[in-house]
Amino acid sequence: MPVFAIPFPMIDPIAIEVGPIAIRWYALAYIAGFIGGWWLAKRICAKDALWGGARHPASLDVDDLIVWVAFGVILGGRLGYVLLPYGIEQLKADPLEAFRVWEGGMSFHGGLVGAAIAVLLFSHFQKKPLWSTFDLACVVAPIGLFFGRIANFVNGELYGRVADVPWAMVFPHGGPEPRHPSQLYQATLEGVVLFLLMLIAVRFGGLKRPGLVAGLFIAGYGAARSFGEVFRQPDAQLGFYAHDLTMGMILSLPMIPLGLALAVFAARRRLAPE
Repeated sequence: MPVFAIPFPMIDPIAIEVGPIAIRWYALAYIAGFIGGWWLAKRICAKDALWGGARHPASLDVDDLIVWVAFGVILGGRLGYVLLPYGIEQLKADPLEAFRVWEGGMSFHGGLVGAAIAVLLFSHFQKKPLWSTFDLACVVAPIGLFFGRIANFVNGELYGRVADVPWAMVFPHGGPEPRHPSQLYQATLEGVVLFLLMLIAVRFGGLKRPGLVAGLFIAGYGAARSFGEVFRQPDAQLGFYAHDLTMGMILSLPMIPLGLALAVFAARRRLAPE
């Protein structure tokens, strides 16, 4: 083992265990993300000055919206994992694998599609403005991303590539070589940095132009995830594609121009009268 390798802290993936009932850190991460997002979304909806004259969900609407989004994230994330190349081989070997959410295995891109469908359905059935609802969801999404990446680190999964940096770690399932703690890199980029970007956008009137914040989130996540993939070890069943691209990069890089186009389109809209 290299001199500078840091042993993995070996945190028990199970946070609380009482008899046959076991609560994992992975589940608590999702709960923390939803609770934190729910709390912040209610505060944002209660401040009409942030929205200018744009129609937006009321604070009470967030109670229903969080339920719709929770189902969308969990169903979309799990289906995305087992149907896309990430977990298709496991699904072929054991069809019940699709239902074992508690064992981990979620696709962000599948969760993003699931959440988008949930927001679309919520806006349609509850008669709420679509783009403002998307903006609201995107402002709070980095909270869940942060806790999710921390849970990946606790589980010792999605570790990084072999590295010789002083903070490299030896992960229990990653062999004897020290590796980048890429989960912590992604928690910082996709969670902290992206969250600060969302707050800055809100502070400077982003919510007054429906779709602007959503566009910045999509582009920001695409950039953060693509950069993080440089340090992350690709899933064993996928490996590298042409020009050392990973599946994460292939799915995330198109988000950058798509998000920027949406942000530019929203920025050119006329402001609604306050």
